[in-house]
Amino acid sequence: MQIGVIFPTLELGTDPIAIRDYAQAVEGLGYHHILLIDHVIGFDRSDFVSSLGPLTHSSPIHEPFVLLAYLAACTQRVELVTGVLILPLRPTALVAKQAAEVDLLSGGRLRLGIGVGWIEPEFVALNQEYHNRGVRSEEQIAVLRALWTEPVVTFHGRWHHLEAAGISPHPVQRPIPIWIGGRAESALRRIARIGDGWMPIGVADSVEEATLSRLCGYIAEAGRAPDAVGVHALLRLALEPETTWVEQVAKWRRLGATHLSVDTMGVGLAQPQDHIKRRPYATDQSRSR
Repeated sequence: MQIGVIFPTLELGTDPIAIRDYAQAVEGLGYHHILLIDHVIGFDRSDFVSSLGPLTHSSPIHEPFVLLAYLAACTQRVELVTGVLILPLRPTALVAKQAAEVDLLSGGRLRLGIGVGWIEPEFVALNQEYHNRGVRSEEQIAVLRALWTEPVVTFHGRWHHLEAAGISPHPVQRPIPIWIGGRAESALRRIARIGDGWMPIGVADSVEEATLSRLCGYIAEAGRAPDAVGVHALLRLALEPETTWVEQVAKWRRLGATHLSVDTMGVGLAQPQDHIKRRPYATDQSRSR
């Protein structure tokens, strides 16, 4: 199981030097990846509460592709991951172009985790339809993969029409891996059919084990091998007593998780350097566990 970190965007601040030092420290400590969360726009209201806590207009969430390009220049080995990019908020061809550029500049280190989002006013603000976002994301994935792998694309779907179109430069990875978040049945079936991996947000308990069991059933129904779909779990230190951290990692390993990200937000770390210091599993061996 590959162990990495969630970029602590809500607490790390906006100093480019601190961000660089953080990324280089993560890589130097032997972590496998850095994962970024995503929201384009926030709102001056208190009822949008995620598993990370309240999300408002003042929540400092960096733009993923811009930050990943910066991190690509600051690092050499660590994998760069979105977890998750809200794909239906964005024009598909633009995502294809941006992701290809990050993958190219990083030497093939991008993994694109995508989801469908949950804040309807965010879709309204970006002039995107909210209620068809799930099924629309499936067509988006097909277009992304075509643009990443084919020199010239002709595609006519429900929402996308490309005639003899293409992007250049292409990514190093053809295609870039696409992992999908969500736990609704429609999301699990989507992951089983067309995803390279699943990105759950829960803890390793009986509920998540049952969800994973259903996903495995859908993967079999889709005619894919059990190991065709990876699992990227989270360890949120603020939500779990320290005495259970090792147990949670062990449970995810037993459940077959291929990746795990450690989240240091919400535990009262006041300075960027504190996030670097508060790192369980920070050894070179973490890359292969």
